[in-house]
Amino acid sequence: MNKENTNRLTKEFPDLYSDVNKSPIAGLMCFGFECGDGWFELIYKLSKEISKCDPTVRAIQVKEKYGTLRFYVWSGEDEIYELIEQAKLKSAKTCEVCGMPGSLRGKSWLVTLCENCWRREEGRSITTWMAS
Repeated sequence: MNKENTNRLTKEFPDLYSDVNKSPIAGLMCFGFECGDGWFELIYKLSKEISKCDPTVRAIQVKEKYGTLRFYVWSGEDEIYELIEQAKLKSAKTCEVCGMPGSLRGKSWLVTLCENCWRREEGRSITTWMAS
């Protein structure tokens, strides 16, 4: 995720992302948001819902895995985990690059992309397009 989106999330939800500047021993938020900017709105809404539901919850890691959003927290009630699960399901239908409607694609490496981003990225390696 780009620096602007990262800064917005960490400034608007400082308690949820309080470990972002700590060592990896405290959690993996020190590596930032390990996903594309297309999921920013999804993560923003999830952050807002979690913070409203329980302001003591802290994020451990936010990343893409197997083409969908993974959002790990230190602890939380069932309601928090349900919110996270719903966001994961939405991420499988949201392009990780641009945020438009998308679908899971790929064979050995899964990604969630819209048709346009899939066509544009199809010939490139996964590590190349995630870095851009």
